[in-house]
Amino acid sequence: MKGILINNTKLFITLISIFYSTYIFAESRLQKILESGQIRVGTTGDWNPMTFKDPSTNKYKGFEIEIVTLLAKDMGVDLILIPTEWKTLVSGIVSGKYDISTSASLSAKRALSTGYTNSYFKLATVPLTLKKNLSKFQNWEDINQEGVKVAVTLGTTQEQQARQIFPNSILKVIESPARDFQEVLAGRAEVHITSNIEAATLVEQYPQMAIVPVKEPKFPTPLAWLTPQEDQIWINYLNHWIEIKKAQGFFDSMMKKYKLKSL
Repeated sequence: MKGILINNTKLFITLISIFYSTYIFAESRLQKILESGQIRVGTTGDWNPMTFKDPSTNKYKGFEIEIVTLLAKDMGVDLILIPTEWKTLVSGIVSGKYDISTSASLSAKRALSTGYTNSYFKLATVPLTLKKNLSKFQNWEDINQEGVKVAVTLGTTQEQQARQIFPNSILKVIESPARDFQEVLAGRAEVHITSNIEAATLVEQYPQMAIVPVKEPKFPTPLAWLTPQEDQIWINYLNHWIEIKKAQGFFDSMMKKYKLKSL
């Protein structure tokens, strides 16, 4: 009798585990994506060369866009790109507006509300100014002075960083679709900070701009996709996909194509 009771208990536990696992999978974003045949990806489209809009076609292009395009292809679903802004990037995940975002910097503040995938790229923050201002700005402390105007885009990690780095400067917070570097070009700010990735693109696109020759960049930070925080099945799938692509050399080939170098 005791043996039968133990066996029945084990069977009950097994059945409950199977039922629970099936229920959790059914509730996962992964299952919903497979059933709908669509993956929705939020992207700002203002971070060249990672994600940007081609003005001639009004379509998204870039390093990140190619990556999520392959993700959708490997899953056998259609890619739906959802426009978003940096200030609403997290709320779009929390509200279910999209299933993941294109990559964003890892931050403790974002992690309070969203999950992250494994990272496949690391960047750092550098300051930019106009070439004519380089005689004034040679290091970080030159910028952290009373009266110096530093432009940042609302909702970005650079906004949070600038508040730490430049307590003495005047911060000029810009709302998307306007961008911080435009304030420098227009002479309404003297400096802005951005990733070393975008900085390289901007100085190539705008010859009047230059990277301030600081000794070292600040805030080395991994990039990753934002995901629903509670959906571990979906996060696990994305992490497995990322690790497979790393092993196959996909990310290395993409960095070479876009002339990017991870720190």
